[in-house]
Amino acid sequence: MTRITYIEHTGTEHSVDVPDGLSLMEGAVRFTVPGIDGDCGGACACATCHVYIAPDWAGLVPPMGELERDMLDFAFDVTPESRLACQIKVKPELAGMIVRTPKRQY
Repeated sequence: MTRITYIEHTGTEHSVDVPDGLSLMEGAVRFTVPGIDGDCGGACACATCHVYIAPDWAGLVPPMGELERDMLDFAFDVTPESRLACQIKVKPELAGMIVRTPKRQY
């Protein structure tokens, strides 16, 4: 289990122990974190798990693939820190990671 902190756009924090191997989206859905829907179930087909990952964590997550980049075209308020939570698997190296949710999802 790896402790991940999800922060809603309102500032409300949810620190949860996510089982290693699940995606950030699966962890959020399992622990009912508001703001991450994951409508497609993690197939990188909907952009309803759009989150912001701080640049200091970028080296610990896989680079964005073409499909993820294309799906972010459907998300609101995309920034250079935008990622789809379904594309990032939780692992011990991510302990303490902070994931922020946008004001709205697609």
